[in-house]
Amino acid sequence: MAGHSKWANIQHRKGRQDAVRSKLFSKLAKEITVAARMGEPDPEKNPRLRLAVKEAKSVSVPKDVIDRAINKAVGGDAENYDEVRYEGYGPEGVAVIVEAMTDNRNRTASSVRSIFTKSGGNLAETGAVSFMFDRKGFVAYPLSAGDADTIFEAAIEAGAEDVESSDDGHEIYCDSGDLHEVSGALEAALGESDTSKLIWKPNITTPLDLNGAEKLMKLIAALEDDDDVQHVTANFDISDEVMAQL
Repeated sequence: MAGHSKWANIQHRKGRQDAVRSKLFSKLAKEITVAARMGEPDPEKNPRLRLAVKEAKSVSVPKDVIDRAINKAVGGDAENYDEVRYEGYGPEGVAVIVEAMTDNRNRTASSVRSIFTKSGGNLAETGAVSFMFDRKGFVAYPLSAGDADTIFEAAIEAGAEDVESSDDGHEIYCDSGDLHEVSGALEAALGESDTSKLIWKPNITTPLDLNGAEKLMKLIAALEDDDDVQHVTANFDISDEVMAQL
């Protein structure tokens, strides 16, 4: 596996401090508020909101936090955020996509550029690296959901494009426009998934040794620490041996 999957595993193994968890909750609440403001405040009638709420629940965001985020949009007192995508190169030439929500584009662009520079990378023009990724719908299930054949059959029946099963669980990919329908069909067949969201899936990967991986992890961690940054994706690939050392 590469990119978001590896990074998620590294974060899980290292554990998450309370401060980091609080920041994650805040970012997920922001996404919920924006999604609710852009459409119906009912997750069943608003696919984007439904996915945002599901992602929040997958990392145990409390129900009252989710409800407050939705009510903030309904009450009309939510801030106006612009969704911005930045693209750049990290250590060893790894392609990086940064998705942000900001009320000040200049502040966010300056911060993201500074983080790239300090980490040995550089911010590039929009479109510079996105061709190395495909925008996909992503649904994850634990191993307990079934064996590889069972998951594969259910995924194809639901309209998915690909399934990757490993010791870490089952990862199901579909066209970005089909995520809502595919996720719903999978839940009907397999039960509640661990997560369901849109991602950038690398179609070209850059292998990293331990030194390169450590440098890239610092860049990703610094970007994710920025309050305006919502998601960070990179097209790195590291071996199981390097994973063990991280």
